[in-house]
Amino acid sequence: MQDVLLQLQKEALDVFLKVQTPEELEAARVEYLGRKGRLAEAMKDLAALDVDARRDAGKIANDVKRTVEASFAATEARIVESAAEDRQAQEWLDVSLPGVVPAVGHLHLTTQAIDEISDIFAHIGFVRSRHPEVDWDYYAFESLNMPKEHPARDEWETFFAEDEGEIALGEKGKIVLTPHTSNGQVREMEKGVLPIRMINIGKCYRRQASARHLPMFHQFEGLMVDTNVSVTELKGVFDYFVKRYFGANRETRLRPYHFRFTEPSFELDISCAVCDGTGKVDGVKCKLCKGGWLELGGAGMVHPNVLKAGGLDPDVYTGFAFGWGVERTMMMRSGINIDDIRTLYKNDLRFLSQF
Repeated sequence: MQDVLLQLQKEALDVFLKVQTPEELEAARVEYLGRKGRLAEAMKDLAALDVDARRDAGKIANDVKRTVEASFAATEARIVESAAEDRQAQEWLDVSLPGVVPAVGHLHLTTQAIDEISDIFAHIGFVRSRHPEVDWDYYAFESLNMPKEHPARDEWETFFAEDEGEIALGEKGKIVLTPHTSNGQVREMEKGVLPIRMINIGKCYRRQASARHLPMFHQFEGLMVDTNVSVTELKGVFDYFVKRYFGANRETRLRPYHFRFTEPSFELDISCAVCDGTGKVDGVKCKLCKGGWLELGGAGMVHPNVLKAGGLDPDVYTGFAFGWGVERTMMMRSGINIDDIRTLYKNDLRFLSQF
């Protein structure tokens, strides 16, 4: 019996010596010191011994138990101390080291462009004005010389607001997500404050999605109405903006076009920054422009019918208007070189942090 107890002590001490984790320590404690552990089971056999043998074996059993418990306590202290040292090493901080600079965000590239465009036009007297981005189709179409059922309205791919499954109606017709910022033209004239030098920058919505188009994009609408306004002022404003925003090296052209709300009308084009106006990138047709030129936007002299819709006499007042996409204008700027407009809204910080 004494040999059994001493052998049990030797095994327990060897096990506790090798224990490295709290989990291993608990398993060893249960095995040797638990209520049903090996030491407790061995001590049950003492009852079968005679008095003298039981007295001697009991003394050895108590010594073995105290030795094993001391080994358990020493092992527990070693593990706790080791864990504390590891935690201290991990949490140690050298306060003399430079701090970690926190990440700082900035305005989105589109917002930066809006601010800069607003500032450029402010220098020549154009005042920022805001108009609804959800509006009646009267202001989006009819007041702009596009009456109901006119085929020109089919080209806009318009989003119509619905009310219980039916197209919503308002005081002046159907309710639409504005397909262009031109809905602000007649609204601005209706204010009756002349002369007008307005810049309206807002969101527009069309059913389009490609490298050059988004279902939601931004436009800035310019409107100047006064007596004796001519194409000369339009060209002057256009040239001023291009030189301020794009720089002196970008080429421009006025291309005759047709819009219902202006007469005469023009497309304002600027040479593509991605392919430098050549129409090709590495021998392949430019994905963005396809031919060296990018449409900056439409422009022209305000149609007499639009002036009348705004409550003005076309025999007294004339004006010009232009509407350009903010994203497309920004993409054509030297140094940006984005060949897919959708890149702007993918929320990829690797791209956005560059600007």
